Amino acid sequence: MEEVLKVEGLRKTFNLSRKQQKLERTDLKVKVAVDNLSFTAYRGEIFGLLGPNGAGKTTTLRMLATLIKPDSGNAFIEGNSIISDEFSVRKKIGFLTSELKLEEFFTPNYLFDFFSDLYGVEKSVREQRKRSLFNKFGIDKFAEVKLGNLSTGMKQKVSLVISIVHDPAFIIFDEPTNGLDVLTAKVVTDFLLELKAQGKTIILSTHIFSLVEKLCDRVGVIIEGKLVALDTLINLTKEKNLEDTFFELYEKTTGERI
Repeated sequence: MEEVLKVEGLRKTFNLSRKQQKLERTDLKVKVAVDNLSFTAYRGEIFGLLGPNGAGKTTTLRMLATLIKPDSGNAFIEGNSIISDEFSVRKKIGFLTSELKLEEFFTPNYLFDFFSDLYGVEKSVREQRKRSLFNKFGIDKFAEVKLGNLSTGMKQKVSLVISIVHDPAFIIFDEPTNGLDVLTAKVVTDFLLELKAQGKTIILSTHIFSLVEKLCDRVGVIIEGKLVALDTLINLTKEKNLEDTFFELYEKTTGERI
């Protein structure tokens, strides 16, 4: 298998304000969001990061996408460092997150063209990809409607399409089905399987067990910033289901009874 991503000992901390300390019920002034995280991902693989809210999944993905720098450690995407070669990394990846806020005054048509230009996509290629993706996700009927007038599900579809205007080989999706109705969620998950069939490498962050079971070749379980398990679903769960396996790991890691 061809290694596409190599993560080596990523660590990230954040200073906590007094208000945050109160919300987190802690006297600590520094929170360790990601603690010595290491794993690899391969060509044509969907790798899942499974964990509860606040486990460090989004922070990990933001580091991989070069949006924030790690305190220590490094990661390499097709040999390019997220620390010393951010520009090359950004050209190779697509990143979809619920935190992506597109300007609601603009239309899907305008945004697709704008981001295509940013990535240097040739006009003929841009128009072909736009037709294909807009048709696949039903955006074509709303191409000239301002985002502010679209439904939540349609906005998510537009965000997904915008994140892959440049046809990246490495794609990061942070909770891609969050807030979506079941029909829209199925369109998104089916598309992820299409991308995998095209040989794309996908890193998928989620807290939804069924999504991992449907999509992921391997899964890393992250709890309190630490990777506590990493394997194929079959090897990880053995004769149990994923939900029971996860809660066993959670109780063992945190000492909390669920």
